[in-house]
Amino acid sequence: MKKKIVLLIVLGMIAGLAGPVANLFIPLPASKLATISTDDPLLADTLAILETKCVHCHTSEVQLPWYGKFPVAGKLIEHDIMTGMKHADYLRDFLPEKPAPVSAVTLAKLEYVVKQGSMPPAPYLTMHWNHFLTASDKETLTKWIEQERVAHHATAGNPPEVMKRGLQPLPDSVAEDAAKVALGDKLFHDKRLSKDDTVACASCHDLAKGGTDQLQFSVGVGGATGDINAPTVFNSGYQFIQFWDGRAADLAEQADGPVNNPIEMASNWEEVTGKLNQDPVITQEFLAVYPDGYKKENFVDAIAAFERTLITPSAFDAFLKGDANVLDAKQKEGYQLFEDLGCATCHTGVALGGKSFELMGLRGDYFGERGDVIKRDYGRYNVTEDEYDRFRLKVPTLRNIAVTFPYLHDGSAETLEEATEIMMTYQVGKEATPAQIEALVVFMKSLTGSFRGAQLQ
Repeated sequence: MKKKIVLLIVLGMIAGLAGPVANLFIPLPASKLATISTDDPLLADTLAILETKCVHCHTSEVQLPWYGKFPVAGKLIEHDIMTGMKHADYLRDFLPEKPAPVSAVTLAKLEYVVKQGSMPPAPYLTMHWNHFLTASDKETLTKWIEQERVAHHATAGNPPEVMKRGLQPLPDSVAEDAAKVALGDKLFHDKRLSKDDTVACASCHDLAKGGTDQLQFSVGVGGATGDINAPTVFNSGYQFIQFWDGRAADLAEQADGPVNNPIEMASNWEEVTGKLNQDPVITQEFLAVYPDGYKKENFVDAIAAFERTLITPSAFDAFLKGDANVLDAKQKEGYQLFEDLGCATCHTGVALGGKSFELMGLRGDYFGERGDVIKRDYGRYNVTEDEYDRFRLKVPTLRNIAVTFPYLHDGSAETLEEATEIMMTYQVGKEATPAQIEALVVFMKSLTGSFRGAQLQ
């Protein structure tokens, strides 16, 4: 009897080891990542690491390995892919529809898991013993990430060690045509852009209120209200796309939207032109900048030029540039927690956000628990109709977050503490202590900047 038990144990061990041992010799099916050719040896090494050890759980296009045909194994693999895809799809990142550098968010996420040693996950490694990230792998990935940042995402003019980081300081100023900016400033504040002369761009993006109206939903012509929170206009030039769902490619395209929206300004550029033509002063100023006169392209170009100058350097920018004393101990504690929790993977770059669409409810069912799901909650899906994009919303900037209440796309969080708790629950997947919430909020208050020499309120 004992011999039979021992034999069964031995056979079980052999069977358990069969898969991992076989995987040492049988490569996983190749992904499209393996088709990318490059003359950059550092990128080539990076792609080889990602192809071998990462991409299989971060794309829906990878074929299942030989053991994925077994029912239990197949279910586990599908679960791993579904989980991985919530965080990143490397094929979308490295092979976008329009050629572009790998995003700052992808770099930040990859850097985070390398530093944390959290990827590949333990269950995956039990079946793939040779897929651990080695010290050499980590060094290669880190060097490539830093190289990409310096080349494509860094704030110019800073020391190399600053340019290699994910979080980037705002520049002290931006170069724009002064005449365009002045004209754009006037148009931004001109209520004649609305049908009944009651609403300007500045009505919903009040520069005295953090570039917002500090309302859950903005009020348009005739008292009409929308169903999505107006984001701040400050530092919007550093966001990769505009609107929560990304339906506008840039600030110029965004500026065209509200004028024509029936519940915002309810007008059109022809109607606006008719009004402004009766004003000889602004007409002369307009023609001095745009000799071809009033045209949609000129209106939005001027407004966009003005908006690109709306930058708000803060104490945190001085800290990023090397002034360690500009933040106090509590703010530094909150910043460290911000990094340790992975908040800086999505809230990265110059704007500390605005660089990607992320799944709202990454680690919890936010919409299921909130209820009353409507079209605005679908986010990027409303533009692409790609199921992958359902509930993915553009990550908001954290700059000036303390004065841009209420929070979230639905404006449901009235305080920064409440918004932080929601993010901890549904995005980080951890229950935060009161002390952690306090530290994070104190840190985020250091992101409130100044505009035209005055601290935002």
